[in-house]
Order: sequence, then C-alpha cells, then structure tokens
Amino acid sequence: MARPIWTGTLSFGLLNVPVSLMSGERRVDISFRMLDSRDRKPIRFERVNAETGEEVPWKDIVKAFEYDKGSYVVVDKEDIASAAPQTHDSIDVEAFVERGEISLRFYEKPYVIVPGKKAEKGYVLLRETLRDTGRVGIARVVIRTREYLCAVVPEGDALLLLMLRYPQELVDPAEYRLPEGKPADYRISRREAEMAASLIESMSVAWRADDYQDEFRGRLEAIIRKRLKAKGATTRIVDEHAEPEDAATNVVDFMALLQKSLDENKRTPAGKRAPARKTAARKTSAKKPRKSTRRTGAS
Repeated sequence: MARPIWTGTLSFGLLNVPVSLMSGERRVDISFRMLDSRDRKPIRFERVNAETGEEVPWKDIVKAFEYDKGSYVVVDKEDIASAAPQTHDSIDVEAFVERGEISLRFYEKPYVIVPGKKAEKGYVLLRETLRDTGRVGIARVVIRTREYLCAVVPEGDALLLLMLRYPQELVDPAEYRLPEGKPADYRISRREAEMAASLIESMSVAWRADDYQDEFRGRLEAIIRKRLKAKGATTRIVDEHAEPEDAATNVVDFMALLQKSLDENKRTPAGKRAPARKTAARKTSAKKPRKSTRRTGAS
C-alpha cells in the first residue's frame, strides 16, 4: 500500500481538515546503469577533491555559493535551517482565485490530498464549494525543508494539490522573438483561416488520456526483450519517425496542404481515428525516399 509523503492539516480560514499527501504521479522511465564496455562491470562515481584527486567522505563536504569564478562563501547547515520556514504541518490556503486565471506554465507536479479519519465533512465541503464557485485555493506547504507554492483543485471525488512554480522560475515568452501583429500582417487570407478552423474541427475528439501512450518506452522495452532473448546480440534501432530524404523542409502552399488535410479527415471521422500524432507518424514512415539517379564509380 502506498504511504503518504506528508501528513498534516489543510487550513482555510478557521477550518482545519486533517489530511495526508499521496503521490499523484507514477515514474515509469526505464533506468540504465553505466558499465565498463571492456568487462561489463558497473561504473562507480566517487566524490573527489578537484585539486588533489583524493576521495572526500560525506562528513567533510560542505555547501557553498560561488559568488565569483573560483571564489566561494560557505553556507552552514544552521544557516540553511534558520532560513527554512517554521510551519511544517499544514497546507495554508491564503487566497482563492478563478481557476482560469492561472497560466498553464505555473503547474508543475500533482499530489492527491486524502482526508484523515472523521475529516470527510470538511474535505467534501471545501471540494464542493471550490467546484461550485469555479475557484482554486492558493496555498503554501513545507515538504522536508523547502516551502512550495501550490494550488488546491477539485477533480472528481478528489482534492488535488498541484505544485506551482514561482514567477522567477519562469521565462517570460516576450524574451524570445515571437510573431506579433494580426493575421493580415502575415498574408493569412480569410479562406486559409476558415480552412484551418475546419481542419481543427474535423480533428476534434473527446479527450481520452488512455489514447496516448509513451511510444518510445514501448519500443525501447521491445528492444530490451530482443536483447534478452538474443543474450547480448546487437539489435539495430530503426527510427520509424525519421523524415525521408525528399521530405519538404519549407511548406509554402498552405491552401493545398489544408485542403489535403481536410480531404483525409473527411474520409475518416475524428472519433474513429487513432490520435493524429500516430497517424502522421505512420504516413511519414510509409514514404520511400526517391532513388538517386547519380551514377557512382566502382570503389
């Protein structure tokens, strides 16, 4: 059975609801070990002094801030502890905001808030009130030694705690060169806009998360199974998504491309079609590069 990563109270106003935090994600990445290619033995990483090359035990390692190249100021454990927040046992809701006001860029990691024994009434009260008002709670929580900004959000029968990034952790999109102005500034015609809208409509489906799987992980697992059966024989990885040599690199005929896309989607209703990304991948891999007509001399 899963164990809570944090236990305390969910506090809003004068109400305190005993809760625990359970992980809202599952790690499914395939992990690798590094081996010495000569004898297939694991590689061990050691902490060594950059000057002497000698290994340094954990008890002799301190944390420091490099304020200039090669110049450091040591920060003791006591300094870090004094800067850490004092409250560790509550999720303190400071305000409520409209759910749509929070940019998607701020959301980082999900947790599930589970009510404690005999705490269901307060839990349901907050969940249903948030749902009815269309709001989310903005709160702070301390996990281990770090304070996090988070949002308390209703979803189904659950209250979710979604970790939020602080503003200083985000890059302002305005720092990048982005196209500004109106569609007419880029010579986008009304007909192109209408066809693009029709294409989006024809490809629109109900969101079903199970339709989207980690295809890379699946292919990698298949390769690993082949290696296990072959007992170390080399298996060549074929990139099914690689572009053919004659693939267009600069599409300029938007009208023709939109029309072709619309025609294909009319033949296959969106609700009965595999996700667009997978379909496109199959079409790309099905094309064969043109055979070269250039003659080559014998080697």
